Amino acid sequence: MEAGSIVMDINAILAVLPHRYPFLLIDRIVELDEGKRAVGVKNVTYNEPFFQGHFPGAPVMPGVLIVEAMAQVGAVLLLRGIQDRASKLVYFAGIDQARFRRPVVPGDQVRFEVQVLKLRARTARLRGEAFVDGVLVAEAEMLSSLADLDQNRTGTP
Repeated sequence: MEAGSIVMDINAILAVLPHRYPFLLIDRIVELDEGKRAVGVKNVTYNEPFFQGHFPGAPVMPGVLIVEAMAQVGAVLLLRGIQDRASKLVYFAGIDQARFRRPVVPGDQVRFEVQVLKLRARTARLRGEAFVDGVLVAEAEMLSSLADLDQNRTGTP
């Protein structure tokens, strides 16, 4: 691990992200360079609810959920340093250049590496890569928008 790294277990992640079962898709943060880069891990098990229908007899983690897990690592990266993070949500504002290189299956441990490309007051452009056993399985650029929780009640991000 790099100097200045912070390790976050599931309880620390739950304190930062609003996501809960069945949509919390990361198990821990193994590296965090605040405002710059984060690395998270997901242990993929056969017990994941999406495997019931994707696909019976040939379980594959849906690509959209791989990107969502990347985005959750990015949300930890963006929210961790914010004092009033309980009143904030991070939304997807865009996904570009998403590529899926190989299937993610039960038994895999996915390592998500996310870095900030551009950071503004209310938006961030992030680049994420997902690896299994050191092999790139997916990648994407994500645009995120930071919204106040009060605004979410009116439907306006």
